Amino acid sequence: MIKNDLFLRALNNETVERPPVWMMRQAGRYLPEFRALRDKYDFFTRCETPELAAEITVQPIRIVKPDAAILFSDILVVPRAMGIHVELKDNLGPIIPNPIRTMEQVNQVFVPNIHETLGYVMDAVKLTKEMLNNEVPLIGFAGSPWTIFCYAVEGKGSKSFDTAKGFCFSNPVAAHTLLQKITDTTILYLKEKVKAGCNAIQIFDSWGGMLSPEDYKEFSWQYINQIVEALAEETKVIVFGKGCWFALNDMAKSKASALGVDWTCSPRNARYLTGGKITLQGNFDPSRLLSPIPTIKKMVHEMINEFGKDNYIVNLGHGILPNIPVDHAKAFVEAVKEYKS
Repeated sequence: MIKNDLFLRALNNETVERPPVWMMRQAGRYLPEFRALRDKYDFFTRCETPELAAEITVQPIRIVKPDAAILFSDILVVPRAMGIHVELKDNLGPIIPNPIRTMEQVNQVFVPNIHETLGYVMDAVKLTKEMLNNEVPLIGFAGSPWTIFCYAVEGKGSKSFDTAKGFCFSNPVAAHTLLQKITDTTILYLKEKVKAGCNAIQIFDSWGGMLSPEDYKEFSWQYINQIVEALAEETKVIVFGKGCWFALNDMAKSKASALGVDWTCSPRNARYLTGGKITLQGNFDPSRLLSPIPTIKKMVHEMINEFGKDNYIVNLGHGILPNIPVDHAKAFVEAVKEYKS
């Protein structure tokens, strides 16, 4: 039994004394302990070495003390397993030297054997669970098929992903074929993560907000929903779409246990769009962690009051930034723990 199960109780819609708290990208660049390992080992070495991934996952549990751990990994381990070559360049982010632009290239992408290609992730999950010693739950994650598709087709990060969108509109058969392969791989991958010990799963749709509401249904949501349907019987699934407030109503009708909200959508609107029942997660602006500590604490308490303490998980509206002082991250977590309704 997990000693601090507040996060799982919130996902179960149970009444809680206070909401649980964790932060997206909490196992990462704002921690000096993380930067020390980053200076020694390149990115994919950290992802692919279970001892390093587990250590990085557990660092914020020791230092910042949130109510859940999220496995240190990357959404791009999935396309790498599918035969898409991915490089990570400092200050440039992910680069795919041969982006996918034709049906012929789509046909070369394969749904892999998860144990052969991503077994190191399952080893990291098992090792992390040992290190956590049932203190807090462990979250596993994957990128949404659309978000993976964006990198695979664009070849790099982008402000608008016009090339990826253009591929969908000019070559929809190839686009849907690739999206389905990513979806099939992601389902197999996440099921193995759950078997290895993850207590919940989050799907990150980082680039869903690039699409119009109609295009979102066709090129993103229908694939996310396949993943939710496939996993809902086995675990709790959180869906987070950045800039996807327009899809919250559809998402709330799915089997997802919680929906993430970014800082551009108010708690009131999020509750209204989702019908007021489903657990919501978010939505503190990550840049706001640069505010003075008393301001952070005041804003967190106001945010909880607006969302309500039940059916709510406190989080940022996107990943924590590298320049956030550790004391400010701690203050964010402490503010939730000090909350009195």
